Amino acid sequence: MPKPTIAIVGRPNVGKSTLFNQIAGSRISIVEDTPGITRDRIYAQGEWCGRNFTLIDTGGIEPYSKDEILAQMRVQAEIAIEAADVIVFMVNIRDGLTAADADVAAMLQKSGKPVVLAANKADTPGEPPLELYEFYNLGLGDPMPISSIHKMGLGDLLDECVKYFPADAPEEESDRLRVAVVGKPNAGKSSLVNRILGENRVIVSNVAGTTRDAIDSDYERGGVKYTFIDTAGIRRKSKVDEIIERYSVIRAYNAVERCDVCLILIDATEGITEQDAKIAGFAHEEGKASVIVVNKWDAVEKDDKTMSAFTQKVRDTLSFMTYAPIVFISALTGQRVDKIFDSVADVSEQSLTRVKTGVLNDVLADATLRVQPPADKGKRLKLYYMTQVSVRPPTFIIFVNDKELAHFSYIRYIENQVREAFGLTAVPLRFIVRERGKNDDGPAVRTKED
Repeated sequence: MPKPTIAIVGRPNVGKSTLFNQIAGSRISIVEDTPGITRDRIYAQGEWCGRNFTLIDTGGIEPYSKDEILAQMRVQAEIAIEAADVIVFMVNIRDGLTAADADVAAMLQKSGKPVVLAANKADTPGEPPLELYEFYNLGLGDPMPISSIHKMGLGDLLDECVKYFPADAPEEESDRLRVAVVGKPNAGKSSLVNRILGENRVIVSNVAGTTRDAIDSDYERGGVKYTFIDTAGIRRKSKVDEIIERYSVIRAYNAVERCDVCLILIDATEGITEQDAKIAGFAHEEGKASVIVVNKWDAVEKDDKTMSAFTQKVRDTLSFMTYAPIVFISALTGQRVDKIFDSVADVSEQSLTRVKTGVLNDVLADATLRVQPPADKGKRLKLYYMTQVSVRPPTFIIFVNDKELAHFSYIRYIENQVREAFGLTAVPLRFIVRERGKNDDGPAVRTKED
């Protein structure tokens, strides 16, 4: 069972994301003085008085808007309301009671969920402002004056929310495989997540850049628990003009940093681009096990050589990531989407591989016998031993006599031998070269890293 869930809802620009960030304890949601900034549900974990809970931030509700994005924001808020154990309905004291507030209140009353009415922007300490009392007309009980920006009244607000939590809420599950879905805007990231989850979990629109936030969605398949992180499309820096867009790019990179496996989506109708290479390069630098997912394959005119030719273009452009498997799919039709899970399982398993030092050094000894280490000016490179120090990615330290003699090409040769010997063909590997002290039989005295 999931932890208790609090959903923060209200019309646009009443301070929902600011409250979300104050409770979550970090700048997770985009906060900008522009209505309609938060478009999708955003999840975070919170804790109050020993109770752990999940917090959902939502886009502002415009009950009767015909705008495509605003209408979908309303649907997302409704989904969040359905998933919540308790709802924090935010209104703005400075604006007073509006018709939109009354419409949202009516929607919440129909939901049958417990509602805590938070009257935001009560920024002056002391007696509640007289404007507070008109919100009794909403029929949702006592409005609680708060100031999300100054953190006033938040404790009382959370005390009231905790009253509605189910008893014996379980702790968060820690055995989930975190999968980040990254790529250029409009490559089909949200469509893929929705296809996998079987619901409209994230907004899908043909307007590039619709998803501005990194959104976590839990999913289980074949006994394996996943968390899919759908991210904003990563644009070229020169095109990231809005402050909001910059926040989204940062959050997309953060999503890569905290994932276990990265799905790099490429738009088959556009082909592999320089920006795709930059996105893949970031995942590679972070050492993330990755799967290259070529989406919209159904929209490509093809013959028996098209897939092979496209694969070669990907390998040529992403020459630093030749280890990553490639899957051709259509998120729209569901074609070959299931194959993603096979690749994710494979790269995840490989990224967790641990090799015993003794076996590793047998491979190292055999490799150096087959191809002699390089020499320079009469001095030859000596590789004393190698050991694995971490996983995700598998990381190895090679102790040598002189790091300057450890040419990149020879370390790559050692890497290839390790890949072949232990089946580590689909994940990045890291090799750190260290010099061992002259009078030291143990690990390095002086460290130099590649």
